[in-house]
Amino acid sequence: MTVISCCGHVAACDVPADRRRGGELRVLLGPRTVGSTSGFMGVATLRPGEKIAEHYHPYSEEFLCVTRGTITVDCDDEPVVVASDEGLYIPVGMRHRLRNTGAGDASVVFHLGPLAPRPDLGHVDTERADTERADTEKATADTERADTEKATAGTGDLAAPQ
Repeated sequence: MTVISCCGHVAACDVPADRRRGGELRVLLGPRTVGSTSGFMGVATLRPGEKIAEHYHPYSEEFLCVTRGTITVDCDDEPVVVASDEGLYIPVGMRHRLRNTGAGDASVVFHLGPLAPRPDLGHVDTERADTERADTEKATADTERADTEKATAGTGDLAAPQ
């Protein structure tokens, strides 16, 4: 007998990672993946020293559960250490930043609800992500390197050492 389920099942490996705000975020269960109407849930993975840039949610509460490692969550600039198998509640409108302050990778399950009236209203960034700064620095370095190569082209400066 085949049982047909109306439940939504989504594997993390089937969801592309979002790295725009730092770390690696994957929304597993949400309006786009399973048609949910009251909130969304996902996983965040942070390598040692990585962070998810400070932000707040004007319409949603956020619930965090660390499943591996230890993170520090800066809640309105007040650091709160959250270890594996511990949870944290973040009220609507509270600025927060997640930092992996442990020695190994950290995994965090997050849930937000209720949904904002529109997706673009649900998340307000209050600082730039390290990934943006790193991308800008890499682009600047690439431009400087290209400019240097153009300036030295034909002068023999790029020739093999003698």
